[in-house]
Amino acid sequence: MAYLCSIICALYYNDLRTMEKITIIGAGSWGTALAAILGEKKHDVSLWCRRKDLADEINKFRENKQYLHEAKLPENVIATNSIKEAAEKSGIIVFAVPSAFLRSMASSFSRFIWKDAIILHVAKGMEEHSGKTMSNILKEELGKNMKIAVMSGPNHAEEVARKLPTATVIASENKSAREYLCRVFSMPYFKPYPHDDVIGVEVCGAVKNIIAVAIGVCDGLNLGDNAKGSILTLGLSEMNAIGRKFGAKRATCYGLAGVGDLVATCFSEHSRNRNFGYMLAKGKTPEQIQNEMHGMVAEGVRNTKTIYGICIKNRINAPLIAQTYKVLYTGMDLTNAVNQLLDLI
Repeated sequence: MAYLCSIICALYYNDLRTMEKITIIGAGSWGTALAAILGEKKHDVSLWCRRKDLADEINKFRENKQYLHEAKLPENVIATNSIKEAAEKSGIIVFAVPSAFLRSMASSFSRFIWKDAIILHVAKGMEEHSGKTMSNILKEELGKNMKIAVMSGPNHAEEVARKLPTATVIASENKSAREYLCRVFSMPYFKPYPHDDVIGVEVCGAVKNIIAVAIGVCDGLNLGDNAKGSILTLGLSEMNAIGRKFGAKRATCYGLAGVGDLVATCFSEHSRNRNFGYMLAKGKTPEQIQNEMHGMVAEGVRNTKTIYGICIKNRINAPLIAQTYKVLYTGMDLTNAVNQLLDLI
């Protein structure tokens, strides 16, 4: 009887947790898409916005017209500009901000985060000056004993908002945390799979954006599908080499977080990194492109500098990343850079 009671209590507790408050930090396209999923599942969702006017607009119109107008947000998704209001009493905290801002955001929210909360981030990058992963940054800012996870995969927010079939992975060192998060986010059109290779998922997410910039350049120069196939293959080998240097599993590179995300990012019209490379090849400056993106961030541009430094430091042969770095940061001619790469294949 006591055993049966313990099972009933555990089930009751889990049922309560499924209705707990969830905080999403960052009201960009991906943060908004995740808020729509969780709102549809009847969670109380607090969507933190950097700008108060954006929070007010979301609450009024039930959509994020600036970043993801396709997603309709139910009444249980409340946007706010208050850090305290957003984070307090949340069982799950989702950091949906660009990698360059993750540390400062984690620091700002740290005093309001429950010590038993599960922390999930969806940033795809590494810290510029240190080369640290996003999970390491969260441990430094929030505490090494926090339950930390990362979500990554071929996940364009625009398609998730339209409820098109999507798969992703949620990786964490904590087995119960990753499995619980998969249940929380699972929908008929959105399928998360638990994963234990955190470093592999994070490295793949950072490197694939750089490759997408290069593929965008190929498109902008009208080099054709054959050239893109060759460049993509080279990039995949470099992703695997960098991942293995960090201790990633080979299977991760060839799974959803690696090849899956790489293909989606390199060939989609929704990809900011691919579009950045395309516009660069059409003669626009990085500054002009950034202004035209209206606050959206192409992570691959900043990550190129970071990953290139890691490759130099660790003597990793990565000519695609090196050429992308030279184009973005030393003014190397685009056509020469691509031709030199193709000579290596």
